[in-house]
Amino acid sequence: MKKLFTLTICFLLLQIVYANASSKSTFQWPNIAQDTILKKVVVQATAPGPLRGIYERRLDSISKDIPLEYNEYVQTYIDLYMQNRDEMGQVIGLSKYYFPIYEKAFRDAGIPEEIKFLSIVESKLDPNAVSRVGATGPWQFMFTTAKLYGLNMDSYVDERRDPIQATYAAAAYLKDAYQEFGDWLLAIASYNCGKSNVERAVEKAGANDFWSARQYLPTETRGYVPAFIAMNYVMHYFNKHNIVPQACNFSLKTDTVMVKKYVALSSISQALKVNINELAILNPAYKRLIVNGSPATPRRLILPQVPKENYAVLYNVLNGGDAVAPEPKVTYASYAENKPERKMPTRHRVRKGETLTSIADKYGVEVQDLKVWNHLKSNKAPVGVSIKVNNGDDASTSAAVSTHTRKVL
Repeated sequence: MKKLFTLTICFLLLQIVYANASSKSTFQWPNIAQDTILKKVVVQATAPGPLRGIYERRLDSISKDIPLEYNEYVQTYIDLYMQNRDEMGQVIGLSKYYFPIYEKAFRDAGIPEEIKFLSIVESKLDPNAVSRVGATGPWQFMFTTAKLYGLNMDSYVDERRDPIQATYAAAAYLKDAYQEFGDWLLAIASYNCGKSNVERAVEKAGANDFWSARQYLPTETRGYVPAFIAMNYVMHYFNKHNIVPQACNFSLKTDTVMVKKYVALSSISQALKVNINELAILNPAYKRLIVNGSPATPRRLILPQVPKENYAVLYNVLNGGDAVAPEPKVTYASYAENKPERKMPTRHRVRKGETLTSIADKYGVEVQDLKVWNHLKSNKAPVGVSIKVNNGDDASTSAAVSTHTRKVL
């Protein structure tokens, strides 16, 4: 009977793993966030006393500015990540490219470097990750929060997908949260559930630390911080658990060019003889695969390092007759044909039968953009009303991260 009970408990735990996949991102690891005896059963089965002591000592040895406490919740996530060895191997390979970007942004913002592991919990370092509720990018920003922290989303770019821009925004959010709560784990918790939820939990707990406030936080957030701590452990000690790092499928050595004109990535691909898929991976923010630069707002273009003689061809593309102009609908072919520039309309009068979705598709914008630009609270298109369909290009810029930066004149 005891054996049957244990098997039943383990079966129920597996159901919880799959039933409670994080609501934040479809690209996240499964989220175990239930406060039940189930965790203790698993911990006792997978981490005997001596082994638990090893985990605890290892976590203590890597603790820096953020205390990495060991307990059964953390152990549960360590076990979970260890069961996903292939995915962890892929993440470790990707970290060779993304972590230097994160580390620079965090140094500039003055926040602990180890928070870089939070992006793995959020998205597995996937800049194209999109959750069921619309959180986007490697740091899984929602539209409103992204706007608040200076990220631009329009018909050409979504800076939530830009590893550089999004990391600086995440650093700014976390720094603000730490200044409010005075505790890094609470700041990290607020990144998942919002500052107001953390404020209420702290008030109910009567204590200003995560473990005291944990029981008053939303269910997902109770597991979110232990997952972050577990990821710190896994990323430091993966070699102790037969996890083999996998190579990146794109260049780790890159150059950065500031572009002042509209140019299609397909033209860059042809000029440099570089696979366009690699250019798309290195420049995930460009929704149409077009760098929409201008003299007023030059755009960053990340390129794999290529023989320097190829740059003469690149400069010709960026500065000559092959620079392309924006169009409402875009394909690689249409921009390669050097069609004459057409001005995007700024307004559209809604006709009967039209929806925000059909209007967004017509002008190559997002439904959320239309709602924000026109202060609409629902997805219903107001028939007979003239609405904005183009908010202009007000994208912000930031310093390039490559040591090989060239400015195209």
